[in-house]
Amino acid sequence: MGREKSIILPSLRRILSELGENIRLARLRRGFSAVLVAERAGIARNTLRAIERGDPKVAFGAYANVLFCLGLEKDLKLIACDDVLGRKLQDVDLPIKGRAARTPNTEEKKDRE
Repeated sequence: MGREKSIILPSLRRILSELGENIRLARLRRGFSAVLVAERAGIARNTLRAIERGDPKVAFGAYANVLFCLGLEKDLKLIACDDVLGRKLQDVDLPIKGRAARTPNTEEKKDRE
C-alpha cells in the first residue's frame, strides 16, 4: 500500500508559493547561488528548487535549513506566535475536548485478575 495523498487547499498552496518566492528573493538579494545555498543547507539542488516553488512535499526541516543559511532562522519563531483564535477561546473559557480515557490492553487486564 502507498502513502495516502494529502490534499492541499488552494489558499494554503498560495501561501506556500509566496513563502517559496520570498525565500528565492532573499537568496538573490544576498547574491547566493542556488548551488551554494543547497550545499550549505545539506539538501539537493532539486529540493531547493522545490522549496522556492513552495512545494508542500518538502520536509519542514529543509525549509528551516535554507532559512538558517540565509540568516532568516529567527523568522521561524514568528510562526503561530500570535494565536488570536486560541486566546479568544481561552478568554471565553470554552471547554476543550480532552483526550479519551486510555483503555487497558489485554495484558493489563490479565495482571488485574
